[in-house]
Amino acid sequence: MQYKRIKRLINGVLLLDKPFGISSNAALQHAKRLYQAAKAGHTGNLDPIATGLLPICFGEATKFSQFLLDANKTYQAVFKLGQTTTTGDVEGEVTSRCLVDLSLDEIKRAMQGFVGTISQVPPMHSALKFQGKALYTYARAGVEIERAAREVTIHRFTLDAFSGDELTVTVECSKGTYIRVLAEDLGRVLGCGAFMQALRRTRTGGFELGRALTLEQLETLSPDARDQQLLPPDCLVSGFPKISLDRESAYYFRQGQPIWLPGQSHTGVMVLYDEKQDLIGIGEVAPDGKIAPKRLVVQGTA
Repeated sequence: MQYKRIKRLINGVLLLDKPFGISSNAALQHAKRLYQAAKAGHTGNLDPIATGLLPICFGEATKFSQFLLDANKTYQAVFKLGQTTTTGDVEGEVTSRCLVDLSLDEIKRAMQGFVGTISQVPPMHSALKFQGKALYTYARAGVEIERAAREVTIHRFTLDAFSGDELTVTVECSKGTYIRVLAEDLGRVLGCGAFMQALRRTRTGGFELGRALTLEQLETLSPDARDQQLLPPDCLVSGFPKISLDRESAYYFRQGQPIWLPGQSHTGVMVLYDEKQDLIGIGEVAPDGKIAPKRLVVQGTA
């Protein structure tokens, strides 16, 4: 007779170091099983060939995951010069080859041209949806879908190493940036072609890879030790102003009602706590000056 595992109402954020060769969703499901969590979600997809930081939200923390989805990301990548592929990365078939004869200065100048706001055309081999299906499903069927270019921001694009036809680079960028498209576009500017050979995410928002655990490390921990690795849900909104409410204001705010705080000078999003410093949720200042609830946690869970 088989018994279903009991799902736990667990809340928090796990900093996971995603391994090579599995999807972000597969990594998420593995972590979810280890924690026996009832609810979980990740905060920014990594392709199977990519590794690195994948913050995973459990329970009430999922209500704030959008803030990490929207956050800047930092990657270390290896670009292969002199070749292009069907997918823009190492998984595709080689479509062209070219002799690489470039100086370090030529490469650095070309890279500098990508710093700032640029336009990228999303790749066909991506999870973006068209008429309900991911673009990669069309690509695998040999169907090309027209994609509109969109603006992204490259905050930093630095050369870490250059050996033969391989570049190791660091890229700090806005959400929605495709590093393999950046590799292809750089190869086009250099006149030799390029594709992304490897990718590792090292930072998401204020979280760094050095604090992350692998799935193998999590498996070796006891359940209690595993729980101790979770960060509190409000770590996702730590950059916003914090407001403590008295008992009456906290009660009405938890009921979904806007509240008025005399002397309150903050604008935009803020994080609210009750008189015991338990997280209530986040609110936003409305045009009338009141703080309107935006995301509320279930009382006693975070």
